[in-house]
Amino acid sequence: MTAFVAGALMAGYLVVALFFLRFRRESGDRLFTAFAAAFLLLAVQRFALFYYTHEAGVWLYTLRLVAFLLILFAIIDKNAKASRAG
Repeated sequence: MTAFVAGALMAGYLVVALFFLRFRRESGDRLFTAFAAAFLLLAVQRFALFYYTHEAGVWLYTLRLVAFLLILFAIIDKNAKASRAG
C-alpha cells in the first residue's frame, strides 16, 4: 500500500511538472519553469524517500525545502517584475 501511494504521488508530481513545462512553452514565462523544476524535485524526493526509508536523512527533506523555496522565490520574482512594469 505504501508503494502504491508513493508511486501515485511521484506520478502526480511528474504530471504537474509536465503541465508547467507545456505552459512555459506556450507563454514563455519563467515562473512556469521554476514551478516545473520544483515539482520535479518533489518527485525525486518522493522516489528517494520510498527507496531510502532507513537511511532517510536530512538531505531528503532539504530537497523538499529547496523545492518549496524555489516556488516561493518564483512567485516573489513574478510579483516584483509586475510591480516594476506597472
